[in-house]
Amino acid sequence: MLNTWQEWVGTETGVVVGAVLGIPVAVLVMLLLALYRKLGRNPHPWRTALADVGMVYGTLPWVWIIMLPGAEPGGVGELSLVPFADLIDLVEHRDAGQIVGNMLVFAALGFFAPLRFAALRSAWRVLAFAAACSAFLEIAQFVLRLDRVSSVDDVLLNAAGAALASLASRWWWRPKPAPAEERHLVAV
Repeated sequence: MLNTWQEWVGTETGVVVGAVLGIPVAVLVMLLLALYRKLGRNPHPWRTALADVGMVYGTLPWVWIIMLPGAEPGGVGELSLVPFADLIDLVEHRDAGQIVGNMLVFAALGFFAPLRFAALRSAWRVLAFAAACSAFLEIAQFVLRLDRVSSVDDVLLNAAGAALASLASRWWWRPKPAPAEERHLVAV
């Protein structure tokens, strides 16, 4: 039984199937969290609950996948520190799936974090935050000897995906312009 469980959570397919099966749980958690916040008279209980669950549920499966060991766990993986070298190789081999997958790792975080944290209400800040998170994971892959490729290009793609996702949600979190009468008073 234990071996089956390890095979289930230790494969990309298992993580994806688990994430899909977890959708009802994520929705339930979001609803309960929103109701709890509404009872506590918190401002925007539904939006913040959606943002909290969206950040975690949309990011965790991707992080789990990239932290799965390679073919020979305990073996030293590759370290690629030359920017764009791996990216050029992926483009030459027409491996768009790898590029898109890397851009999706922190996309949910980039989309929802500005809704929740005022300090991240800038695509540049989201880019920097996602780059730091991605660099941490790439270093962890190498240090933990997961037999994976730790690449600076993964950091660049992860961060770019988060920044683009933050731009996609910008209409929801951007500062609202002051009413015309307030702008007039400031200008005088």
